[in-house]
Amino acid sequence: MPSDNKRKIVNDPVYGFLNIPFPILYDLMEHPYFQRLRRIRQLGLTNLVYPGANHTRFQHALGAMHLMEEAIATLRSKGLDISGEEAEASLVAILLHDIGHGPYSHTLERTVVTDVSHEALSLLFMQELSREFGGRLDIAIEIFRKQYPKKFLCQLVSSQLDMDRLDYLRRDSFFTGVTEGIIGSDRIIKMLHVAGDELVVEAKGIYSIEKFLLARRLMYWQVYLHKTVIAADQLLLSVLGRARQLIRAGEDLFATPGLRYFLRDFIPAHLQHEPHDILARYAALDDDDVSIAIKMWMGHNDPVLSRLASNLVNRRLFRIEIQSEPFARDRIESLRHKTAELYRIGDDHAGYFVRSGILSNHAYNNTDADDSILVMHRGQPVDLTVASDLENLFGMSKVVEKYFLCHPKELMP
Repeated sequence: MPSDNKRKIVNDPVYGFLNIPFPILYDLMEHPYFQRLRRIRQLGLTNLVYPGANHTRFQHALGAMHLMEEAIATLRSKGLDISGEEAEASLVAILLHDIGHGPYSHTLERTVVTDVSHEALSLLFMQELSREFGGRLDIAIEIFRKQYPKKFLCQLVSSQLDMDRLDYLRRDSFFTGVTEGIIGSDRIIKMLHVAGDELVVEAKGIYSIEKFLLARRLMYWQVYLHKTVIAADQLLLSVLGRARQLIRAGEDLFATPGLRYFLRDFIPAHLQHEPHDILARYAALDDDDVSIAIKMWMGHNDPVLSRLASNLVNRRLFRIEIQSEPFARDRIESLRHKTAELYRIGDDHAGYFVRSGILSNHAYNNTDADDSILVMHRGQPVDLTVASDLENLFGMSKVVEKYFLCHPKELMP
């Protein structure tokens, strides 16, 4: 039965005491779908590089909700008409914006649940919860889908200056200890306003926004795209890829029921035809399912899977090279051939140990007029790049791509 005492506070290490201003927020937080986020790390395997990075999606969701409450209070103080119903819906939307994340967050995006984004799964969870709550989440879903008439409310949930980004930069910086990610989220929120239904930043807040974008760029290179984090991510992807191949070939492989289903039986069309059943299976899946399975796979008789799993558990990660140009195809093939000889496996299996790809860092996208950061400049809302006198800002609006190549450390570069 739902609790009658819903006037709770939460002690958050980043912001201090957080309020839960609406009873429905407490009920949603207590729901098993949301409680699952306690068991999903915000930054996947980043704790293999930054030992403190063990915070969860649950913590991030509460932090983003707190910032949304602050943003709504700021806008109301400046004369914006935001009803109680709209305020509640906005907080619900941001609270649930990541509820569709799977094990290890972005590392296994579209991998465990093949070809389905966490945003699509979040929407399905919200729709299911709205049915359970008698339609109480319908406005929140409109805001989440950017279909609500008040555009600025949608932008607070999802844009290039949303409460999601403001929380994860500050929170991830706090738990990793990477001080370059520290941002003045309080000041940024105090500088928010609305012009023509668009979220804008007051002129005196421009320097805080410039710092925010610089912090985002640095956090990507130092944390999210850190070379050792990428090496760990690629090893995890190889483990899951090999396990999926073995399970689908009929091998007897340990896995929890939920993990086994998504590795063996799931196809994206199932979400259209059996959404309730699929969500129930997915809701039972978290980091523990994957980590326990990997520990068990260390002893499997398949030499590829057992070596991959043992390497991950014991942090024997790939060597990784990063450069500005694509790696030569013959170099990659040579490394795969050497790996096959080293481990006495077939060349077709060596691809699990030699992986390549692209890293992309895009701090600010100024090409989409519907999703740019607007700043008040001489009384008019203009794109940040127009209002700013920071020359490097144009550099941050460009996509920076680098290429990586992972291979066993026994193979010298």
